[in-house]
Parts: sequence; C-alpha cells; structure tokens
Amino acid sequence: MRSGLIPDRLSEDDGLISAIVPDVSVVVPVRDEVESLPLLLEAIASTLTASQLSYEIICVDDGSSDGSAEFLKEQAQIRPDLKAVILRRNYGQTAAMAAGFKYAIGKAIITLDADLQNDPADIPMLLAKLEEGYDLVSGWRQNRQDGALNRLLPSKIANWLIRRTTSVYIHDYGCSLKAYRAELVADMNLYGELHRFLPALAYIEGARITELPVRHHARRFGQSKYGISRTFRVLMDLLTILFMKKFLTRPMHVFGLLGLVSMILGTGLGIYLTIIKLAFGEIIGNRPLLILAVLLLVTGVQLFSFGLLAELVMRTYHESQGRPIYRVREVVAKKVN
Repeated sequence: MRSGLIPDRLSEDDGLISAIVPDVSVVVPVRDEVESLPLLLEAIASTLTASQLSYEIICVDDGSSDGSAEFLKEQAQIRPDLKAVILRRNYGQTAAMAAGFKYAIGKAIITLDADLQNDPADIPMLLAKLEEGYDLVSGWRQNRQDGALNRLLPSKIANWLIRRTTSVYIHDYGCSLKAYRAELVADMNLYGELHRFLPALAYIEGARITELPVRHHARRFGQSKYGISRTFRVLMDLLTILFMKKFLTRPMHVFGLLGLVSMILGTGLGIYLTIIKLAFGEIIGNRPLLILAVLLLVTGVQLFSFGLLAELVMRTYHESQGRPIYRVREVVAKKVN
C-alpha cells in the first residue's frame, strides 16, 4: 500500500532527513486511558506494519491522573515508533490534538481516540481514500455503541446544527478517526474547543472532504469524558465557526452593515421627531421614540467602530503570521527547455 500520499514537507535538500519522513503520523489524545493504551498501541502497530507503511505514533497525555503519562514515557523509551508528548495539565482535547499536529512529521496524519472505540484496522481504508485526491477523510460511526441519552442524542442534535450552519454535509463530526493531508493540518490553527469542527475549518481552507463508514466499539475500560453538558459549548463554538466561514477576512461587512442600518434607523427617527417638534409643536422630550433614536445612533456608531477595529485585528492576525488570505491547491505551467 506504500505510495506517495503527500509530497514531503521537508525539501529534497534536507537529504537524509526527508528520507526518513514516515508515511503516517497517528495522533492520539490521551486522558486517563492507561488500561486501553497497551492494546491500542499494538493494534496501531500491527495494522500499519501489515500495510507496509512507515509510521509514528504520537500520544499526547492531557493531564492524566491514572498513570497514563508514566506508561507512555516508559514505552517511548523502548519503542522507536512511539513519541510521548506530556502536557503540564489538562488543557482539553483541542489543545492535545494541536500539540500532536505540531510534533507530527508524517506525510499523512491520522487522529483517533485512545479508548479503543475507534478501530485502528480502519486506518488503511481512510488512507486509501485520501490517495484519491481528498484532503480530509472523516470517519462515520454508523453503528454507534454509546448511550442513547447522554451521547447519541446530543451528537445527533450537534451534527444536524453543524451541517446546516457550515454547509459541510458529513454525518459524524464527533468521530475522532480522521485522515488528513499534512499540509492541510499545517494551515489550521486550533484553539478553544474547535477539534470537533475540523472538517468545517478544513472547508474554510478550501479542502476536499469526504467520509467513510467506520467501525465503532463499546467502551471497554473507564468512563466517557463527554456527555449532554457539552451541547452548550458546541453551540458557542458553532457561532465562532460561522463567523470565521463568512467574515474571517472581512469583519467590516457584518459589523459595518449592522452599524449602518442602526444609524439610518436612528437618523430617520430623529428626523421624524424633529419635524413633529418644529412643524406641529409637539413635545418629544418624554416620548420613547426619542430614547430609541438616540440608542440606535449610539449603537450604530459603536458597531461601525467595532468593525474598523475588527478589520485591524484581522490584518494583524494575517500579517503577523504571514498567513495569506488564499490557498493554492497546485500550480501548473508548461516547462520551458
């Protein structure tokens, strides 16, 4: 199955270094999964070895208190295929995945959970789909082995909302088993709790996205870290994604428009009140419309000013990181002899 999934991120001038870039980096966020880790590591290793793929496993311990960090550090000293990244405390799954992406050097990157509910045997299938020209292949747990009330119901609601809001129509945003091209991951900056929105973030970067049904197993050890309480956080993050999708490079278009509408309405009410005051001698000092007109004018000025500030922040964001406002998929040109 060995093939050129992705051009090496290191140049040919790097010589020996580029020659040892693995085909696959498997990123595994870990929190209190010490019982699952031995089985998971062996399952990943046996699957990728059988597929004749060079690989590395990057396990990121996110503040575990059950001995997971100690086990990973011990194994990393005796296993050449394992890299253990130990975070100082629990930062959340998004931070753990971002750390894993930072230390991954593979041509393709696989993410999956450490609880053995994702099946490493599905990895070659995702990689094969990636080779068809996609930038991201997302797993779809068609037959989920989770509780109906605390996991399935919130997941269905969240997936429906995300699909309708982002226009990225995949069925299972919450499935951690995904395959990425390395250059796609390099373009995405993760923060907050945006790991569940990776397909939407990839769509913003112009990625080609698809999904494949994958196996899902019941949890064998420990308890799930997620429940119905995360629904509120999903809604808040969804608003962030929606803004990033539509107005990341042009925030003035939303704040300026709202400010302009507010100022027009306030000005219109002010003109109306002025006319009835001067032309008809009516008292307007005690009318609610006067308060509304002033409020609309002040709000309009504030929104317009906020839009200008947001434009400056966005320019600083892009220019300070050297991030272009576009993404080039490929450049084709006729060779001149």
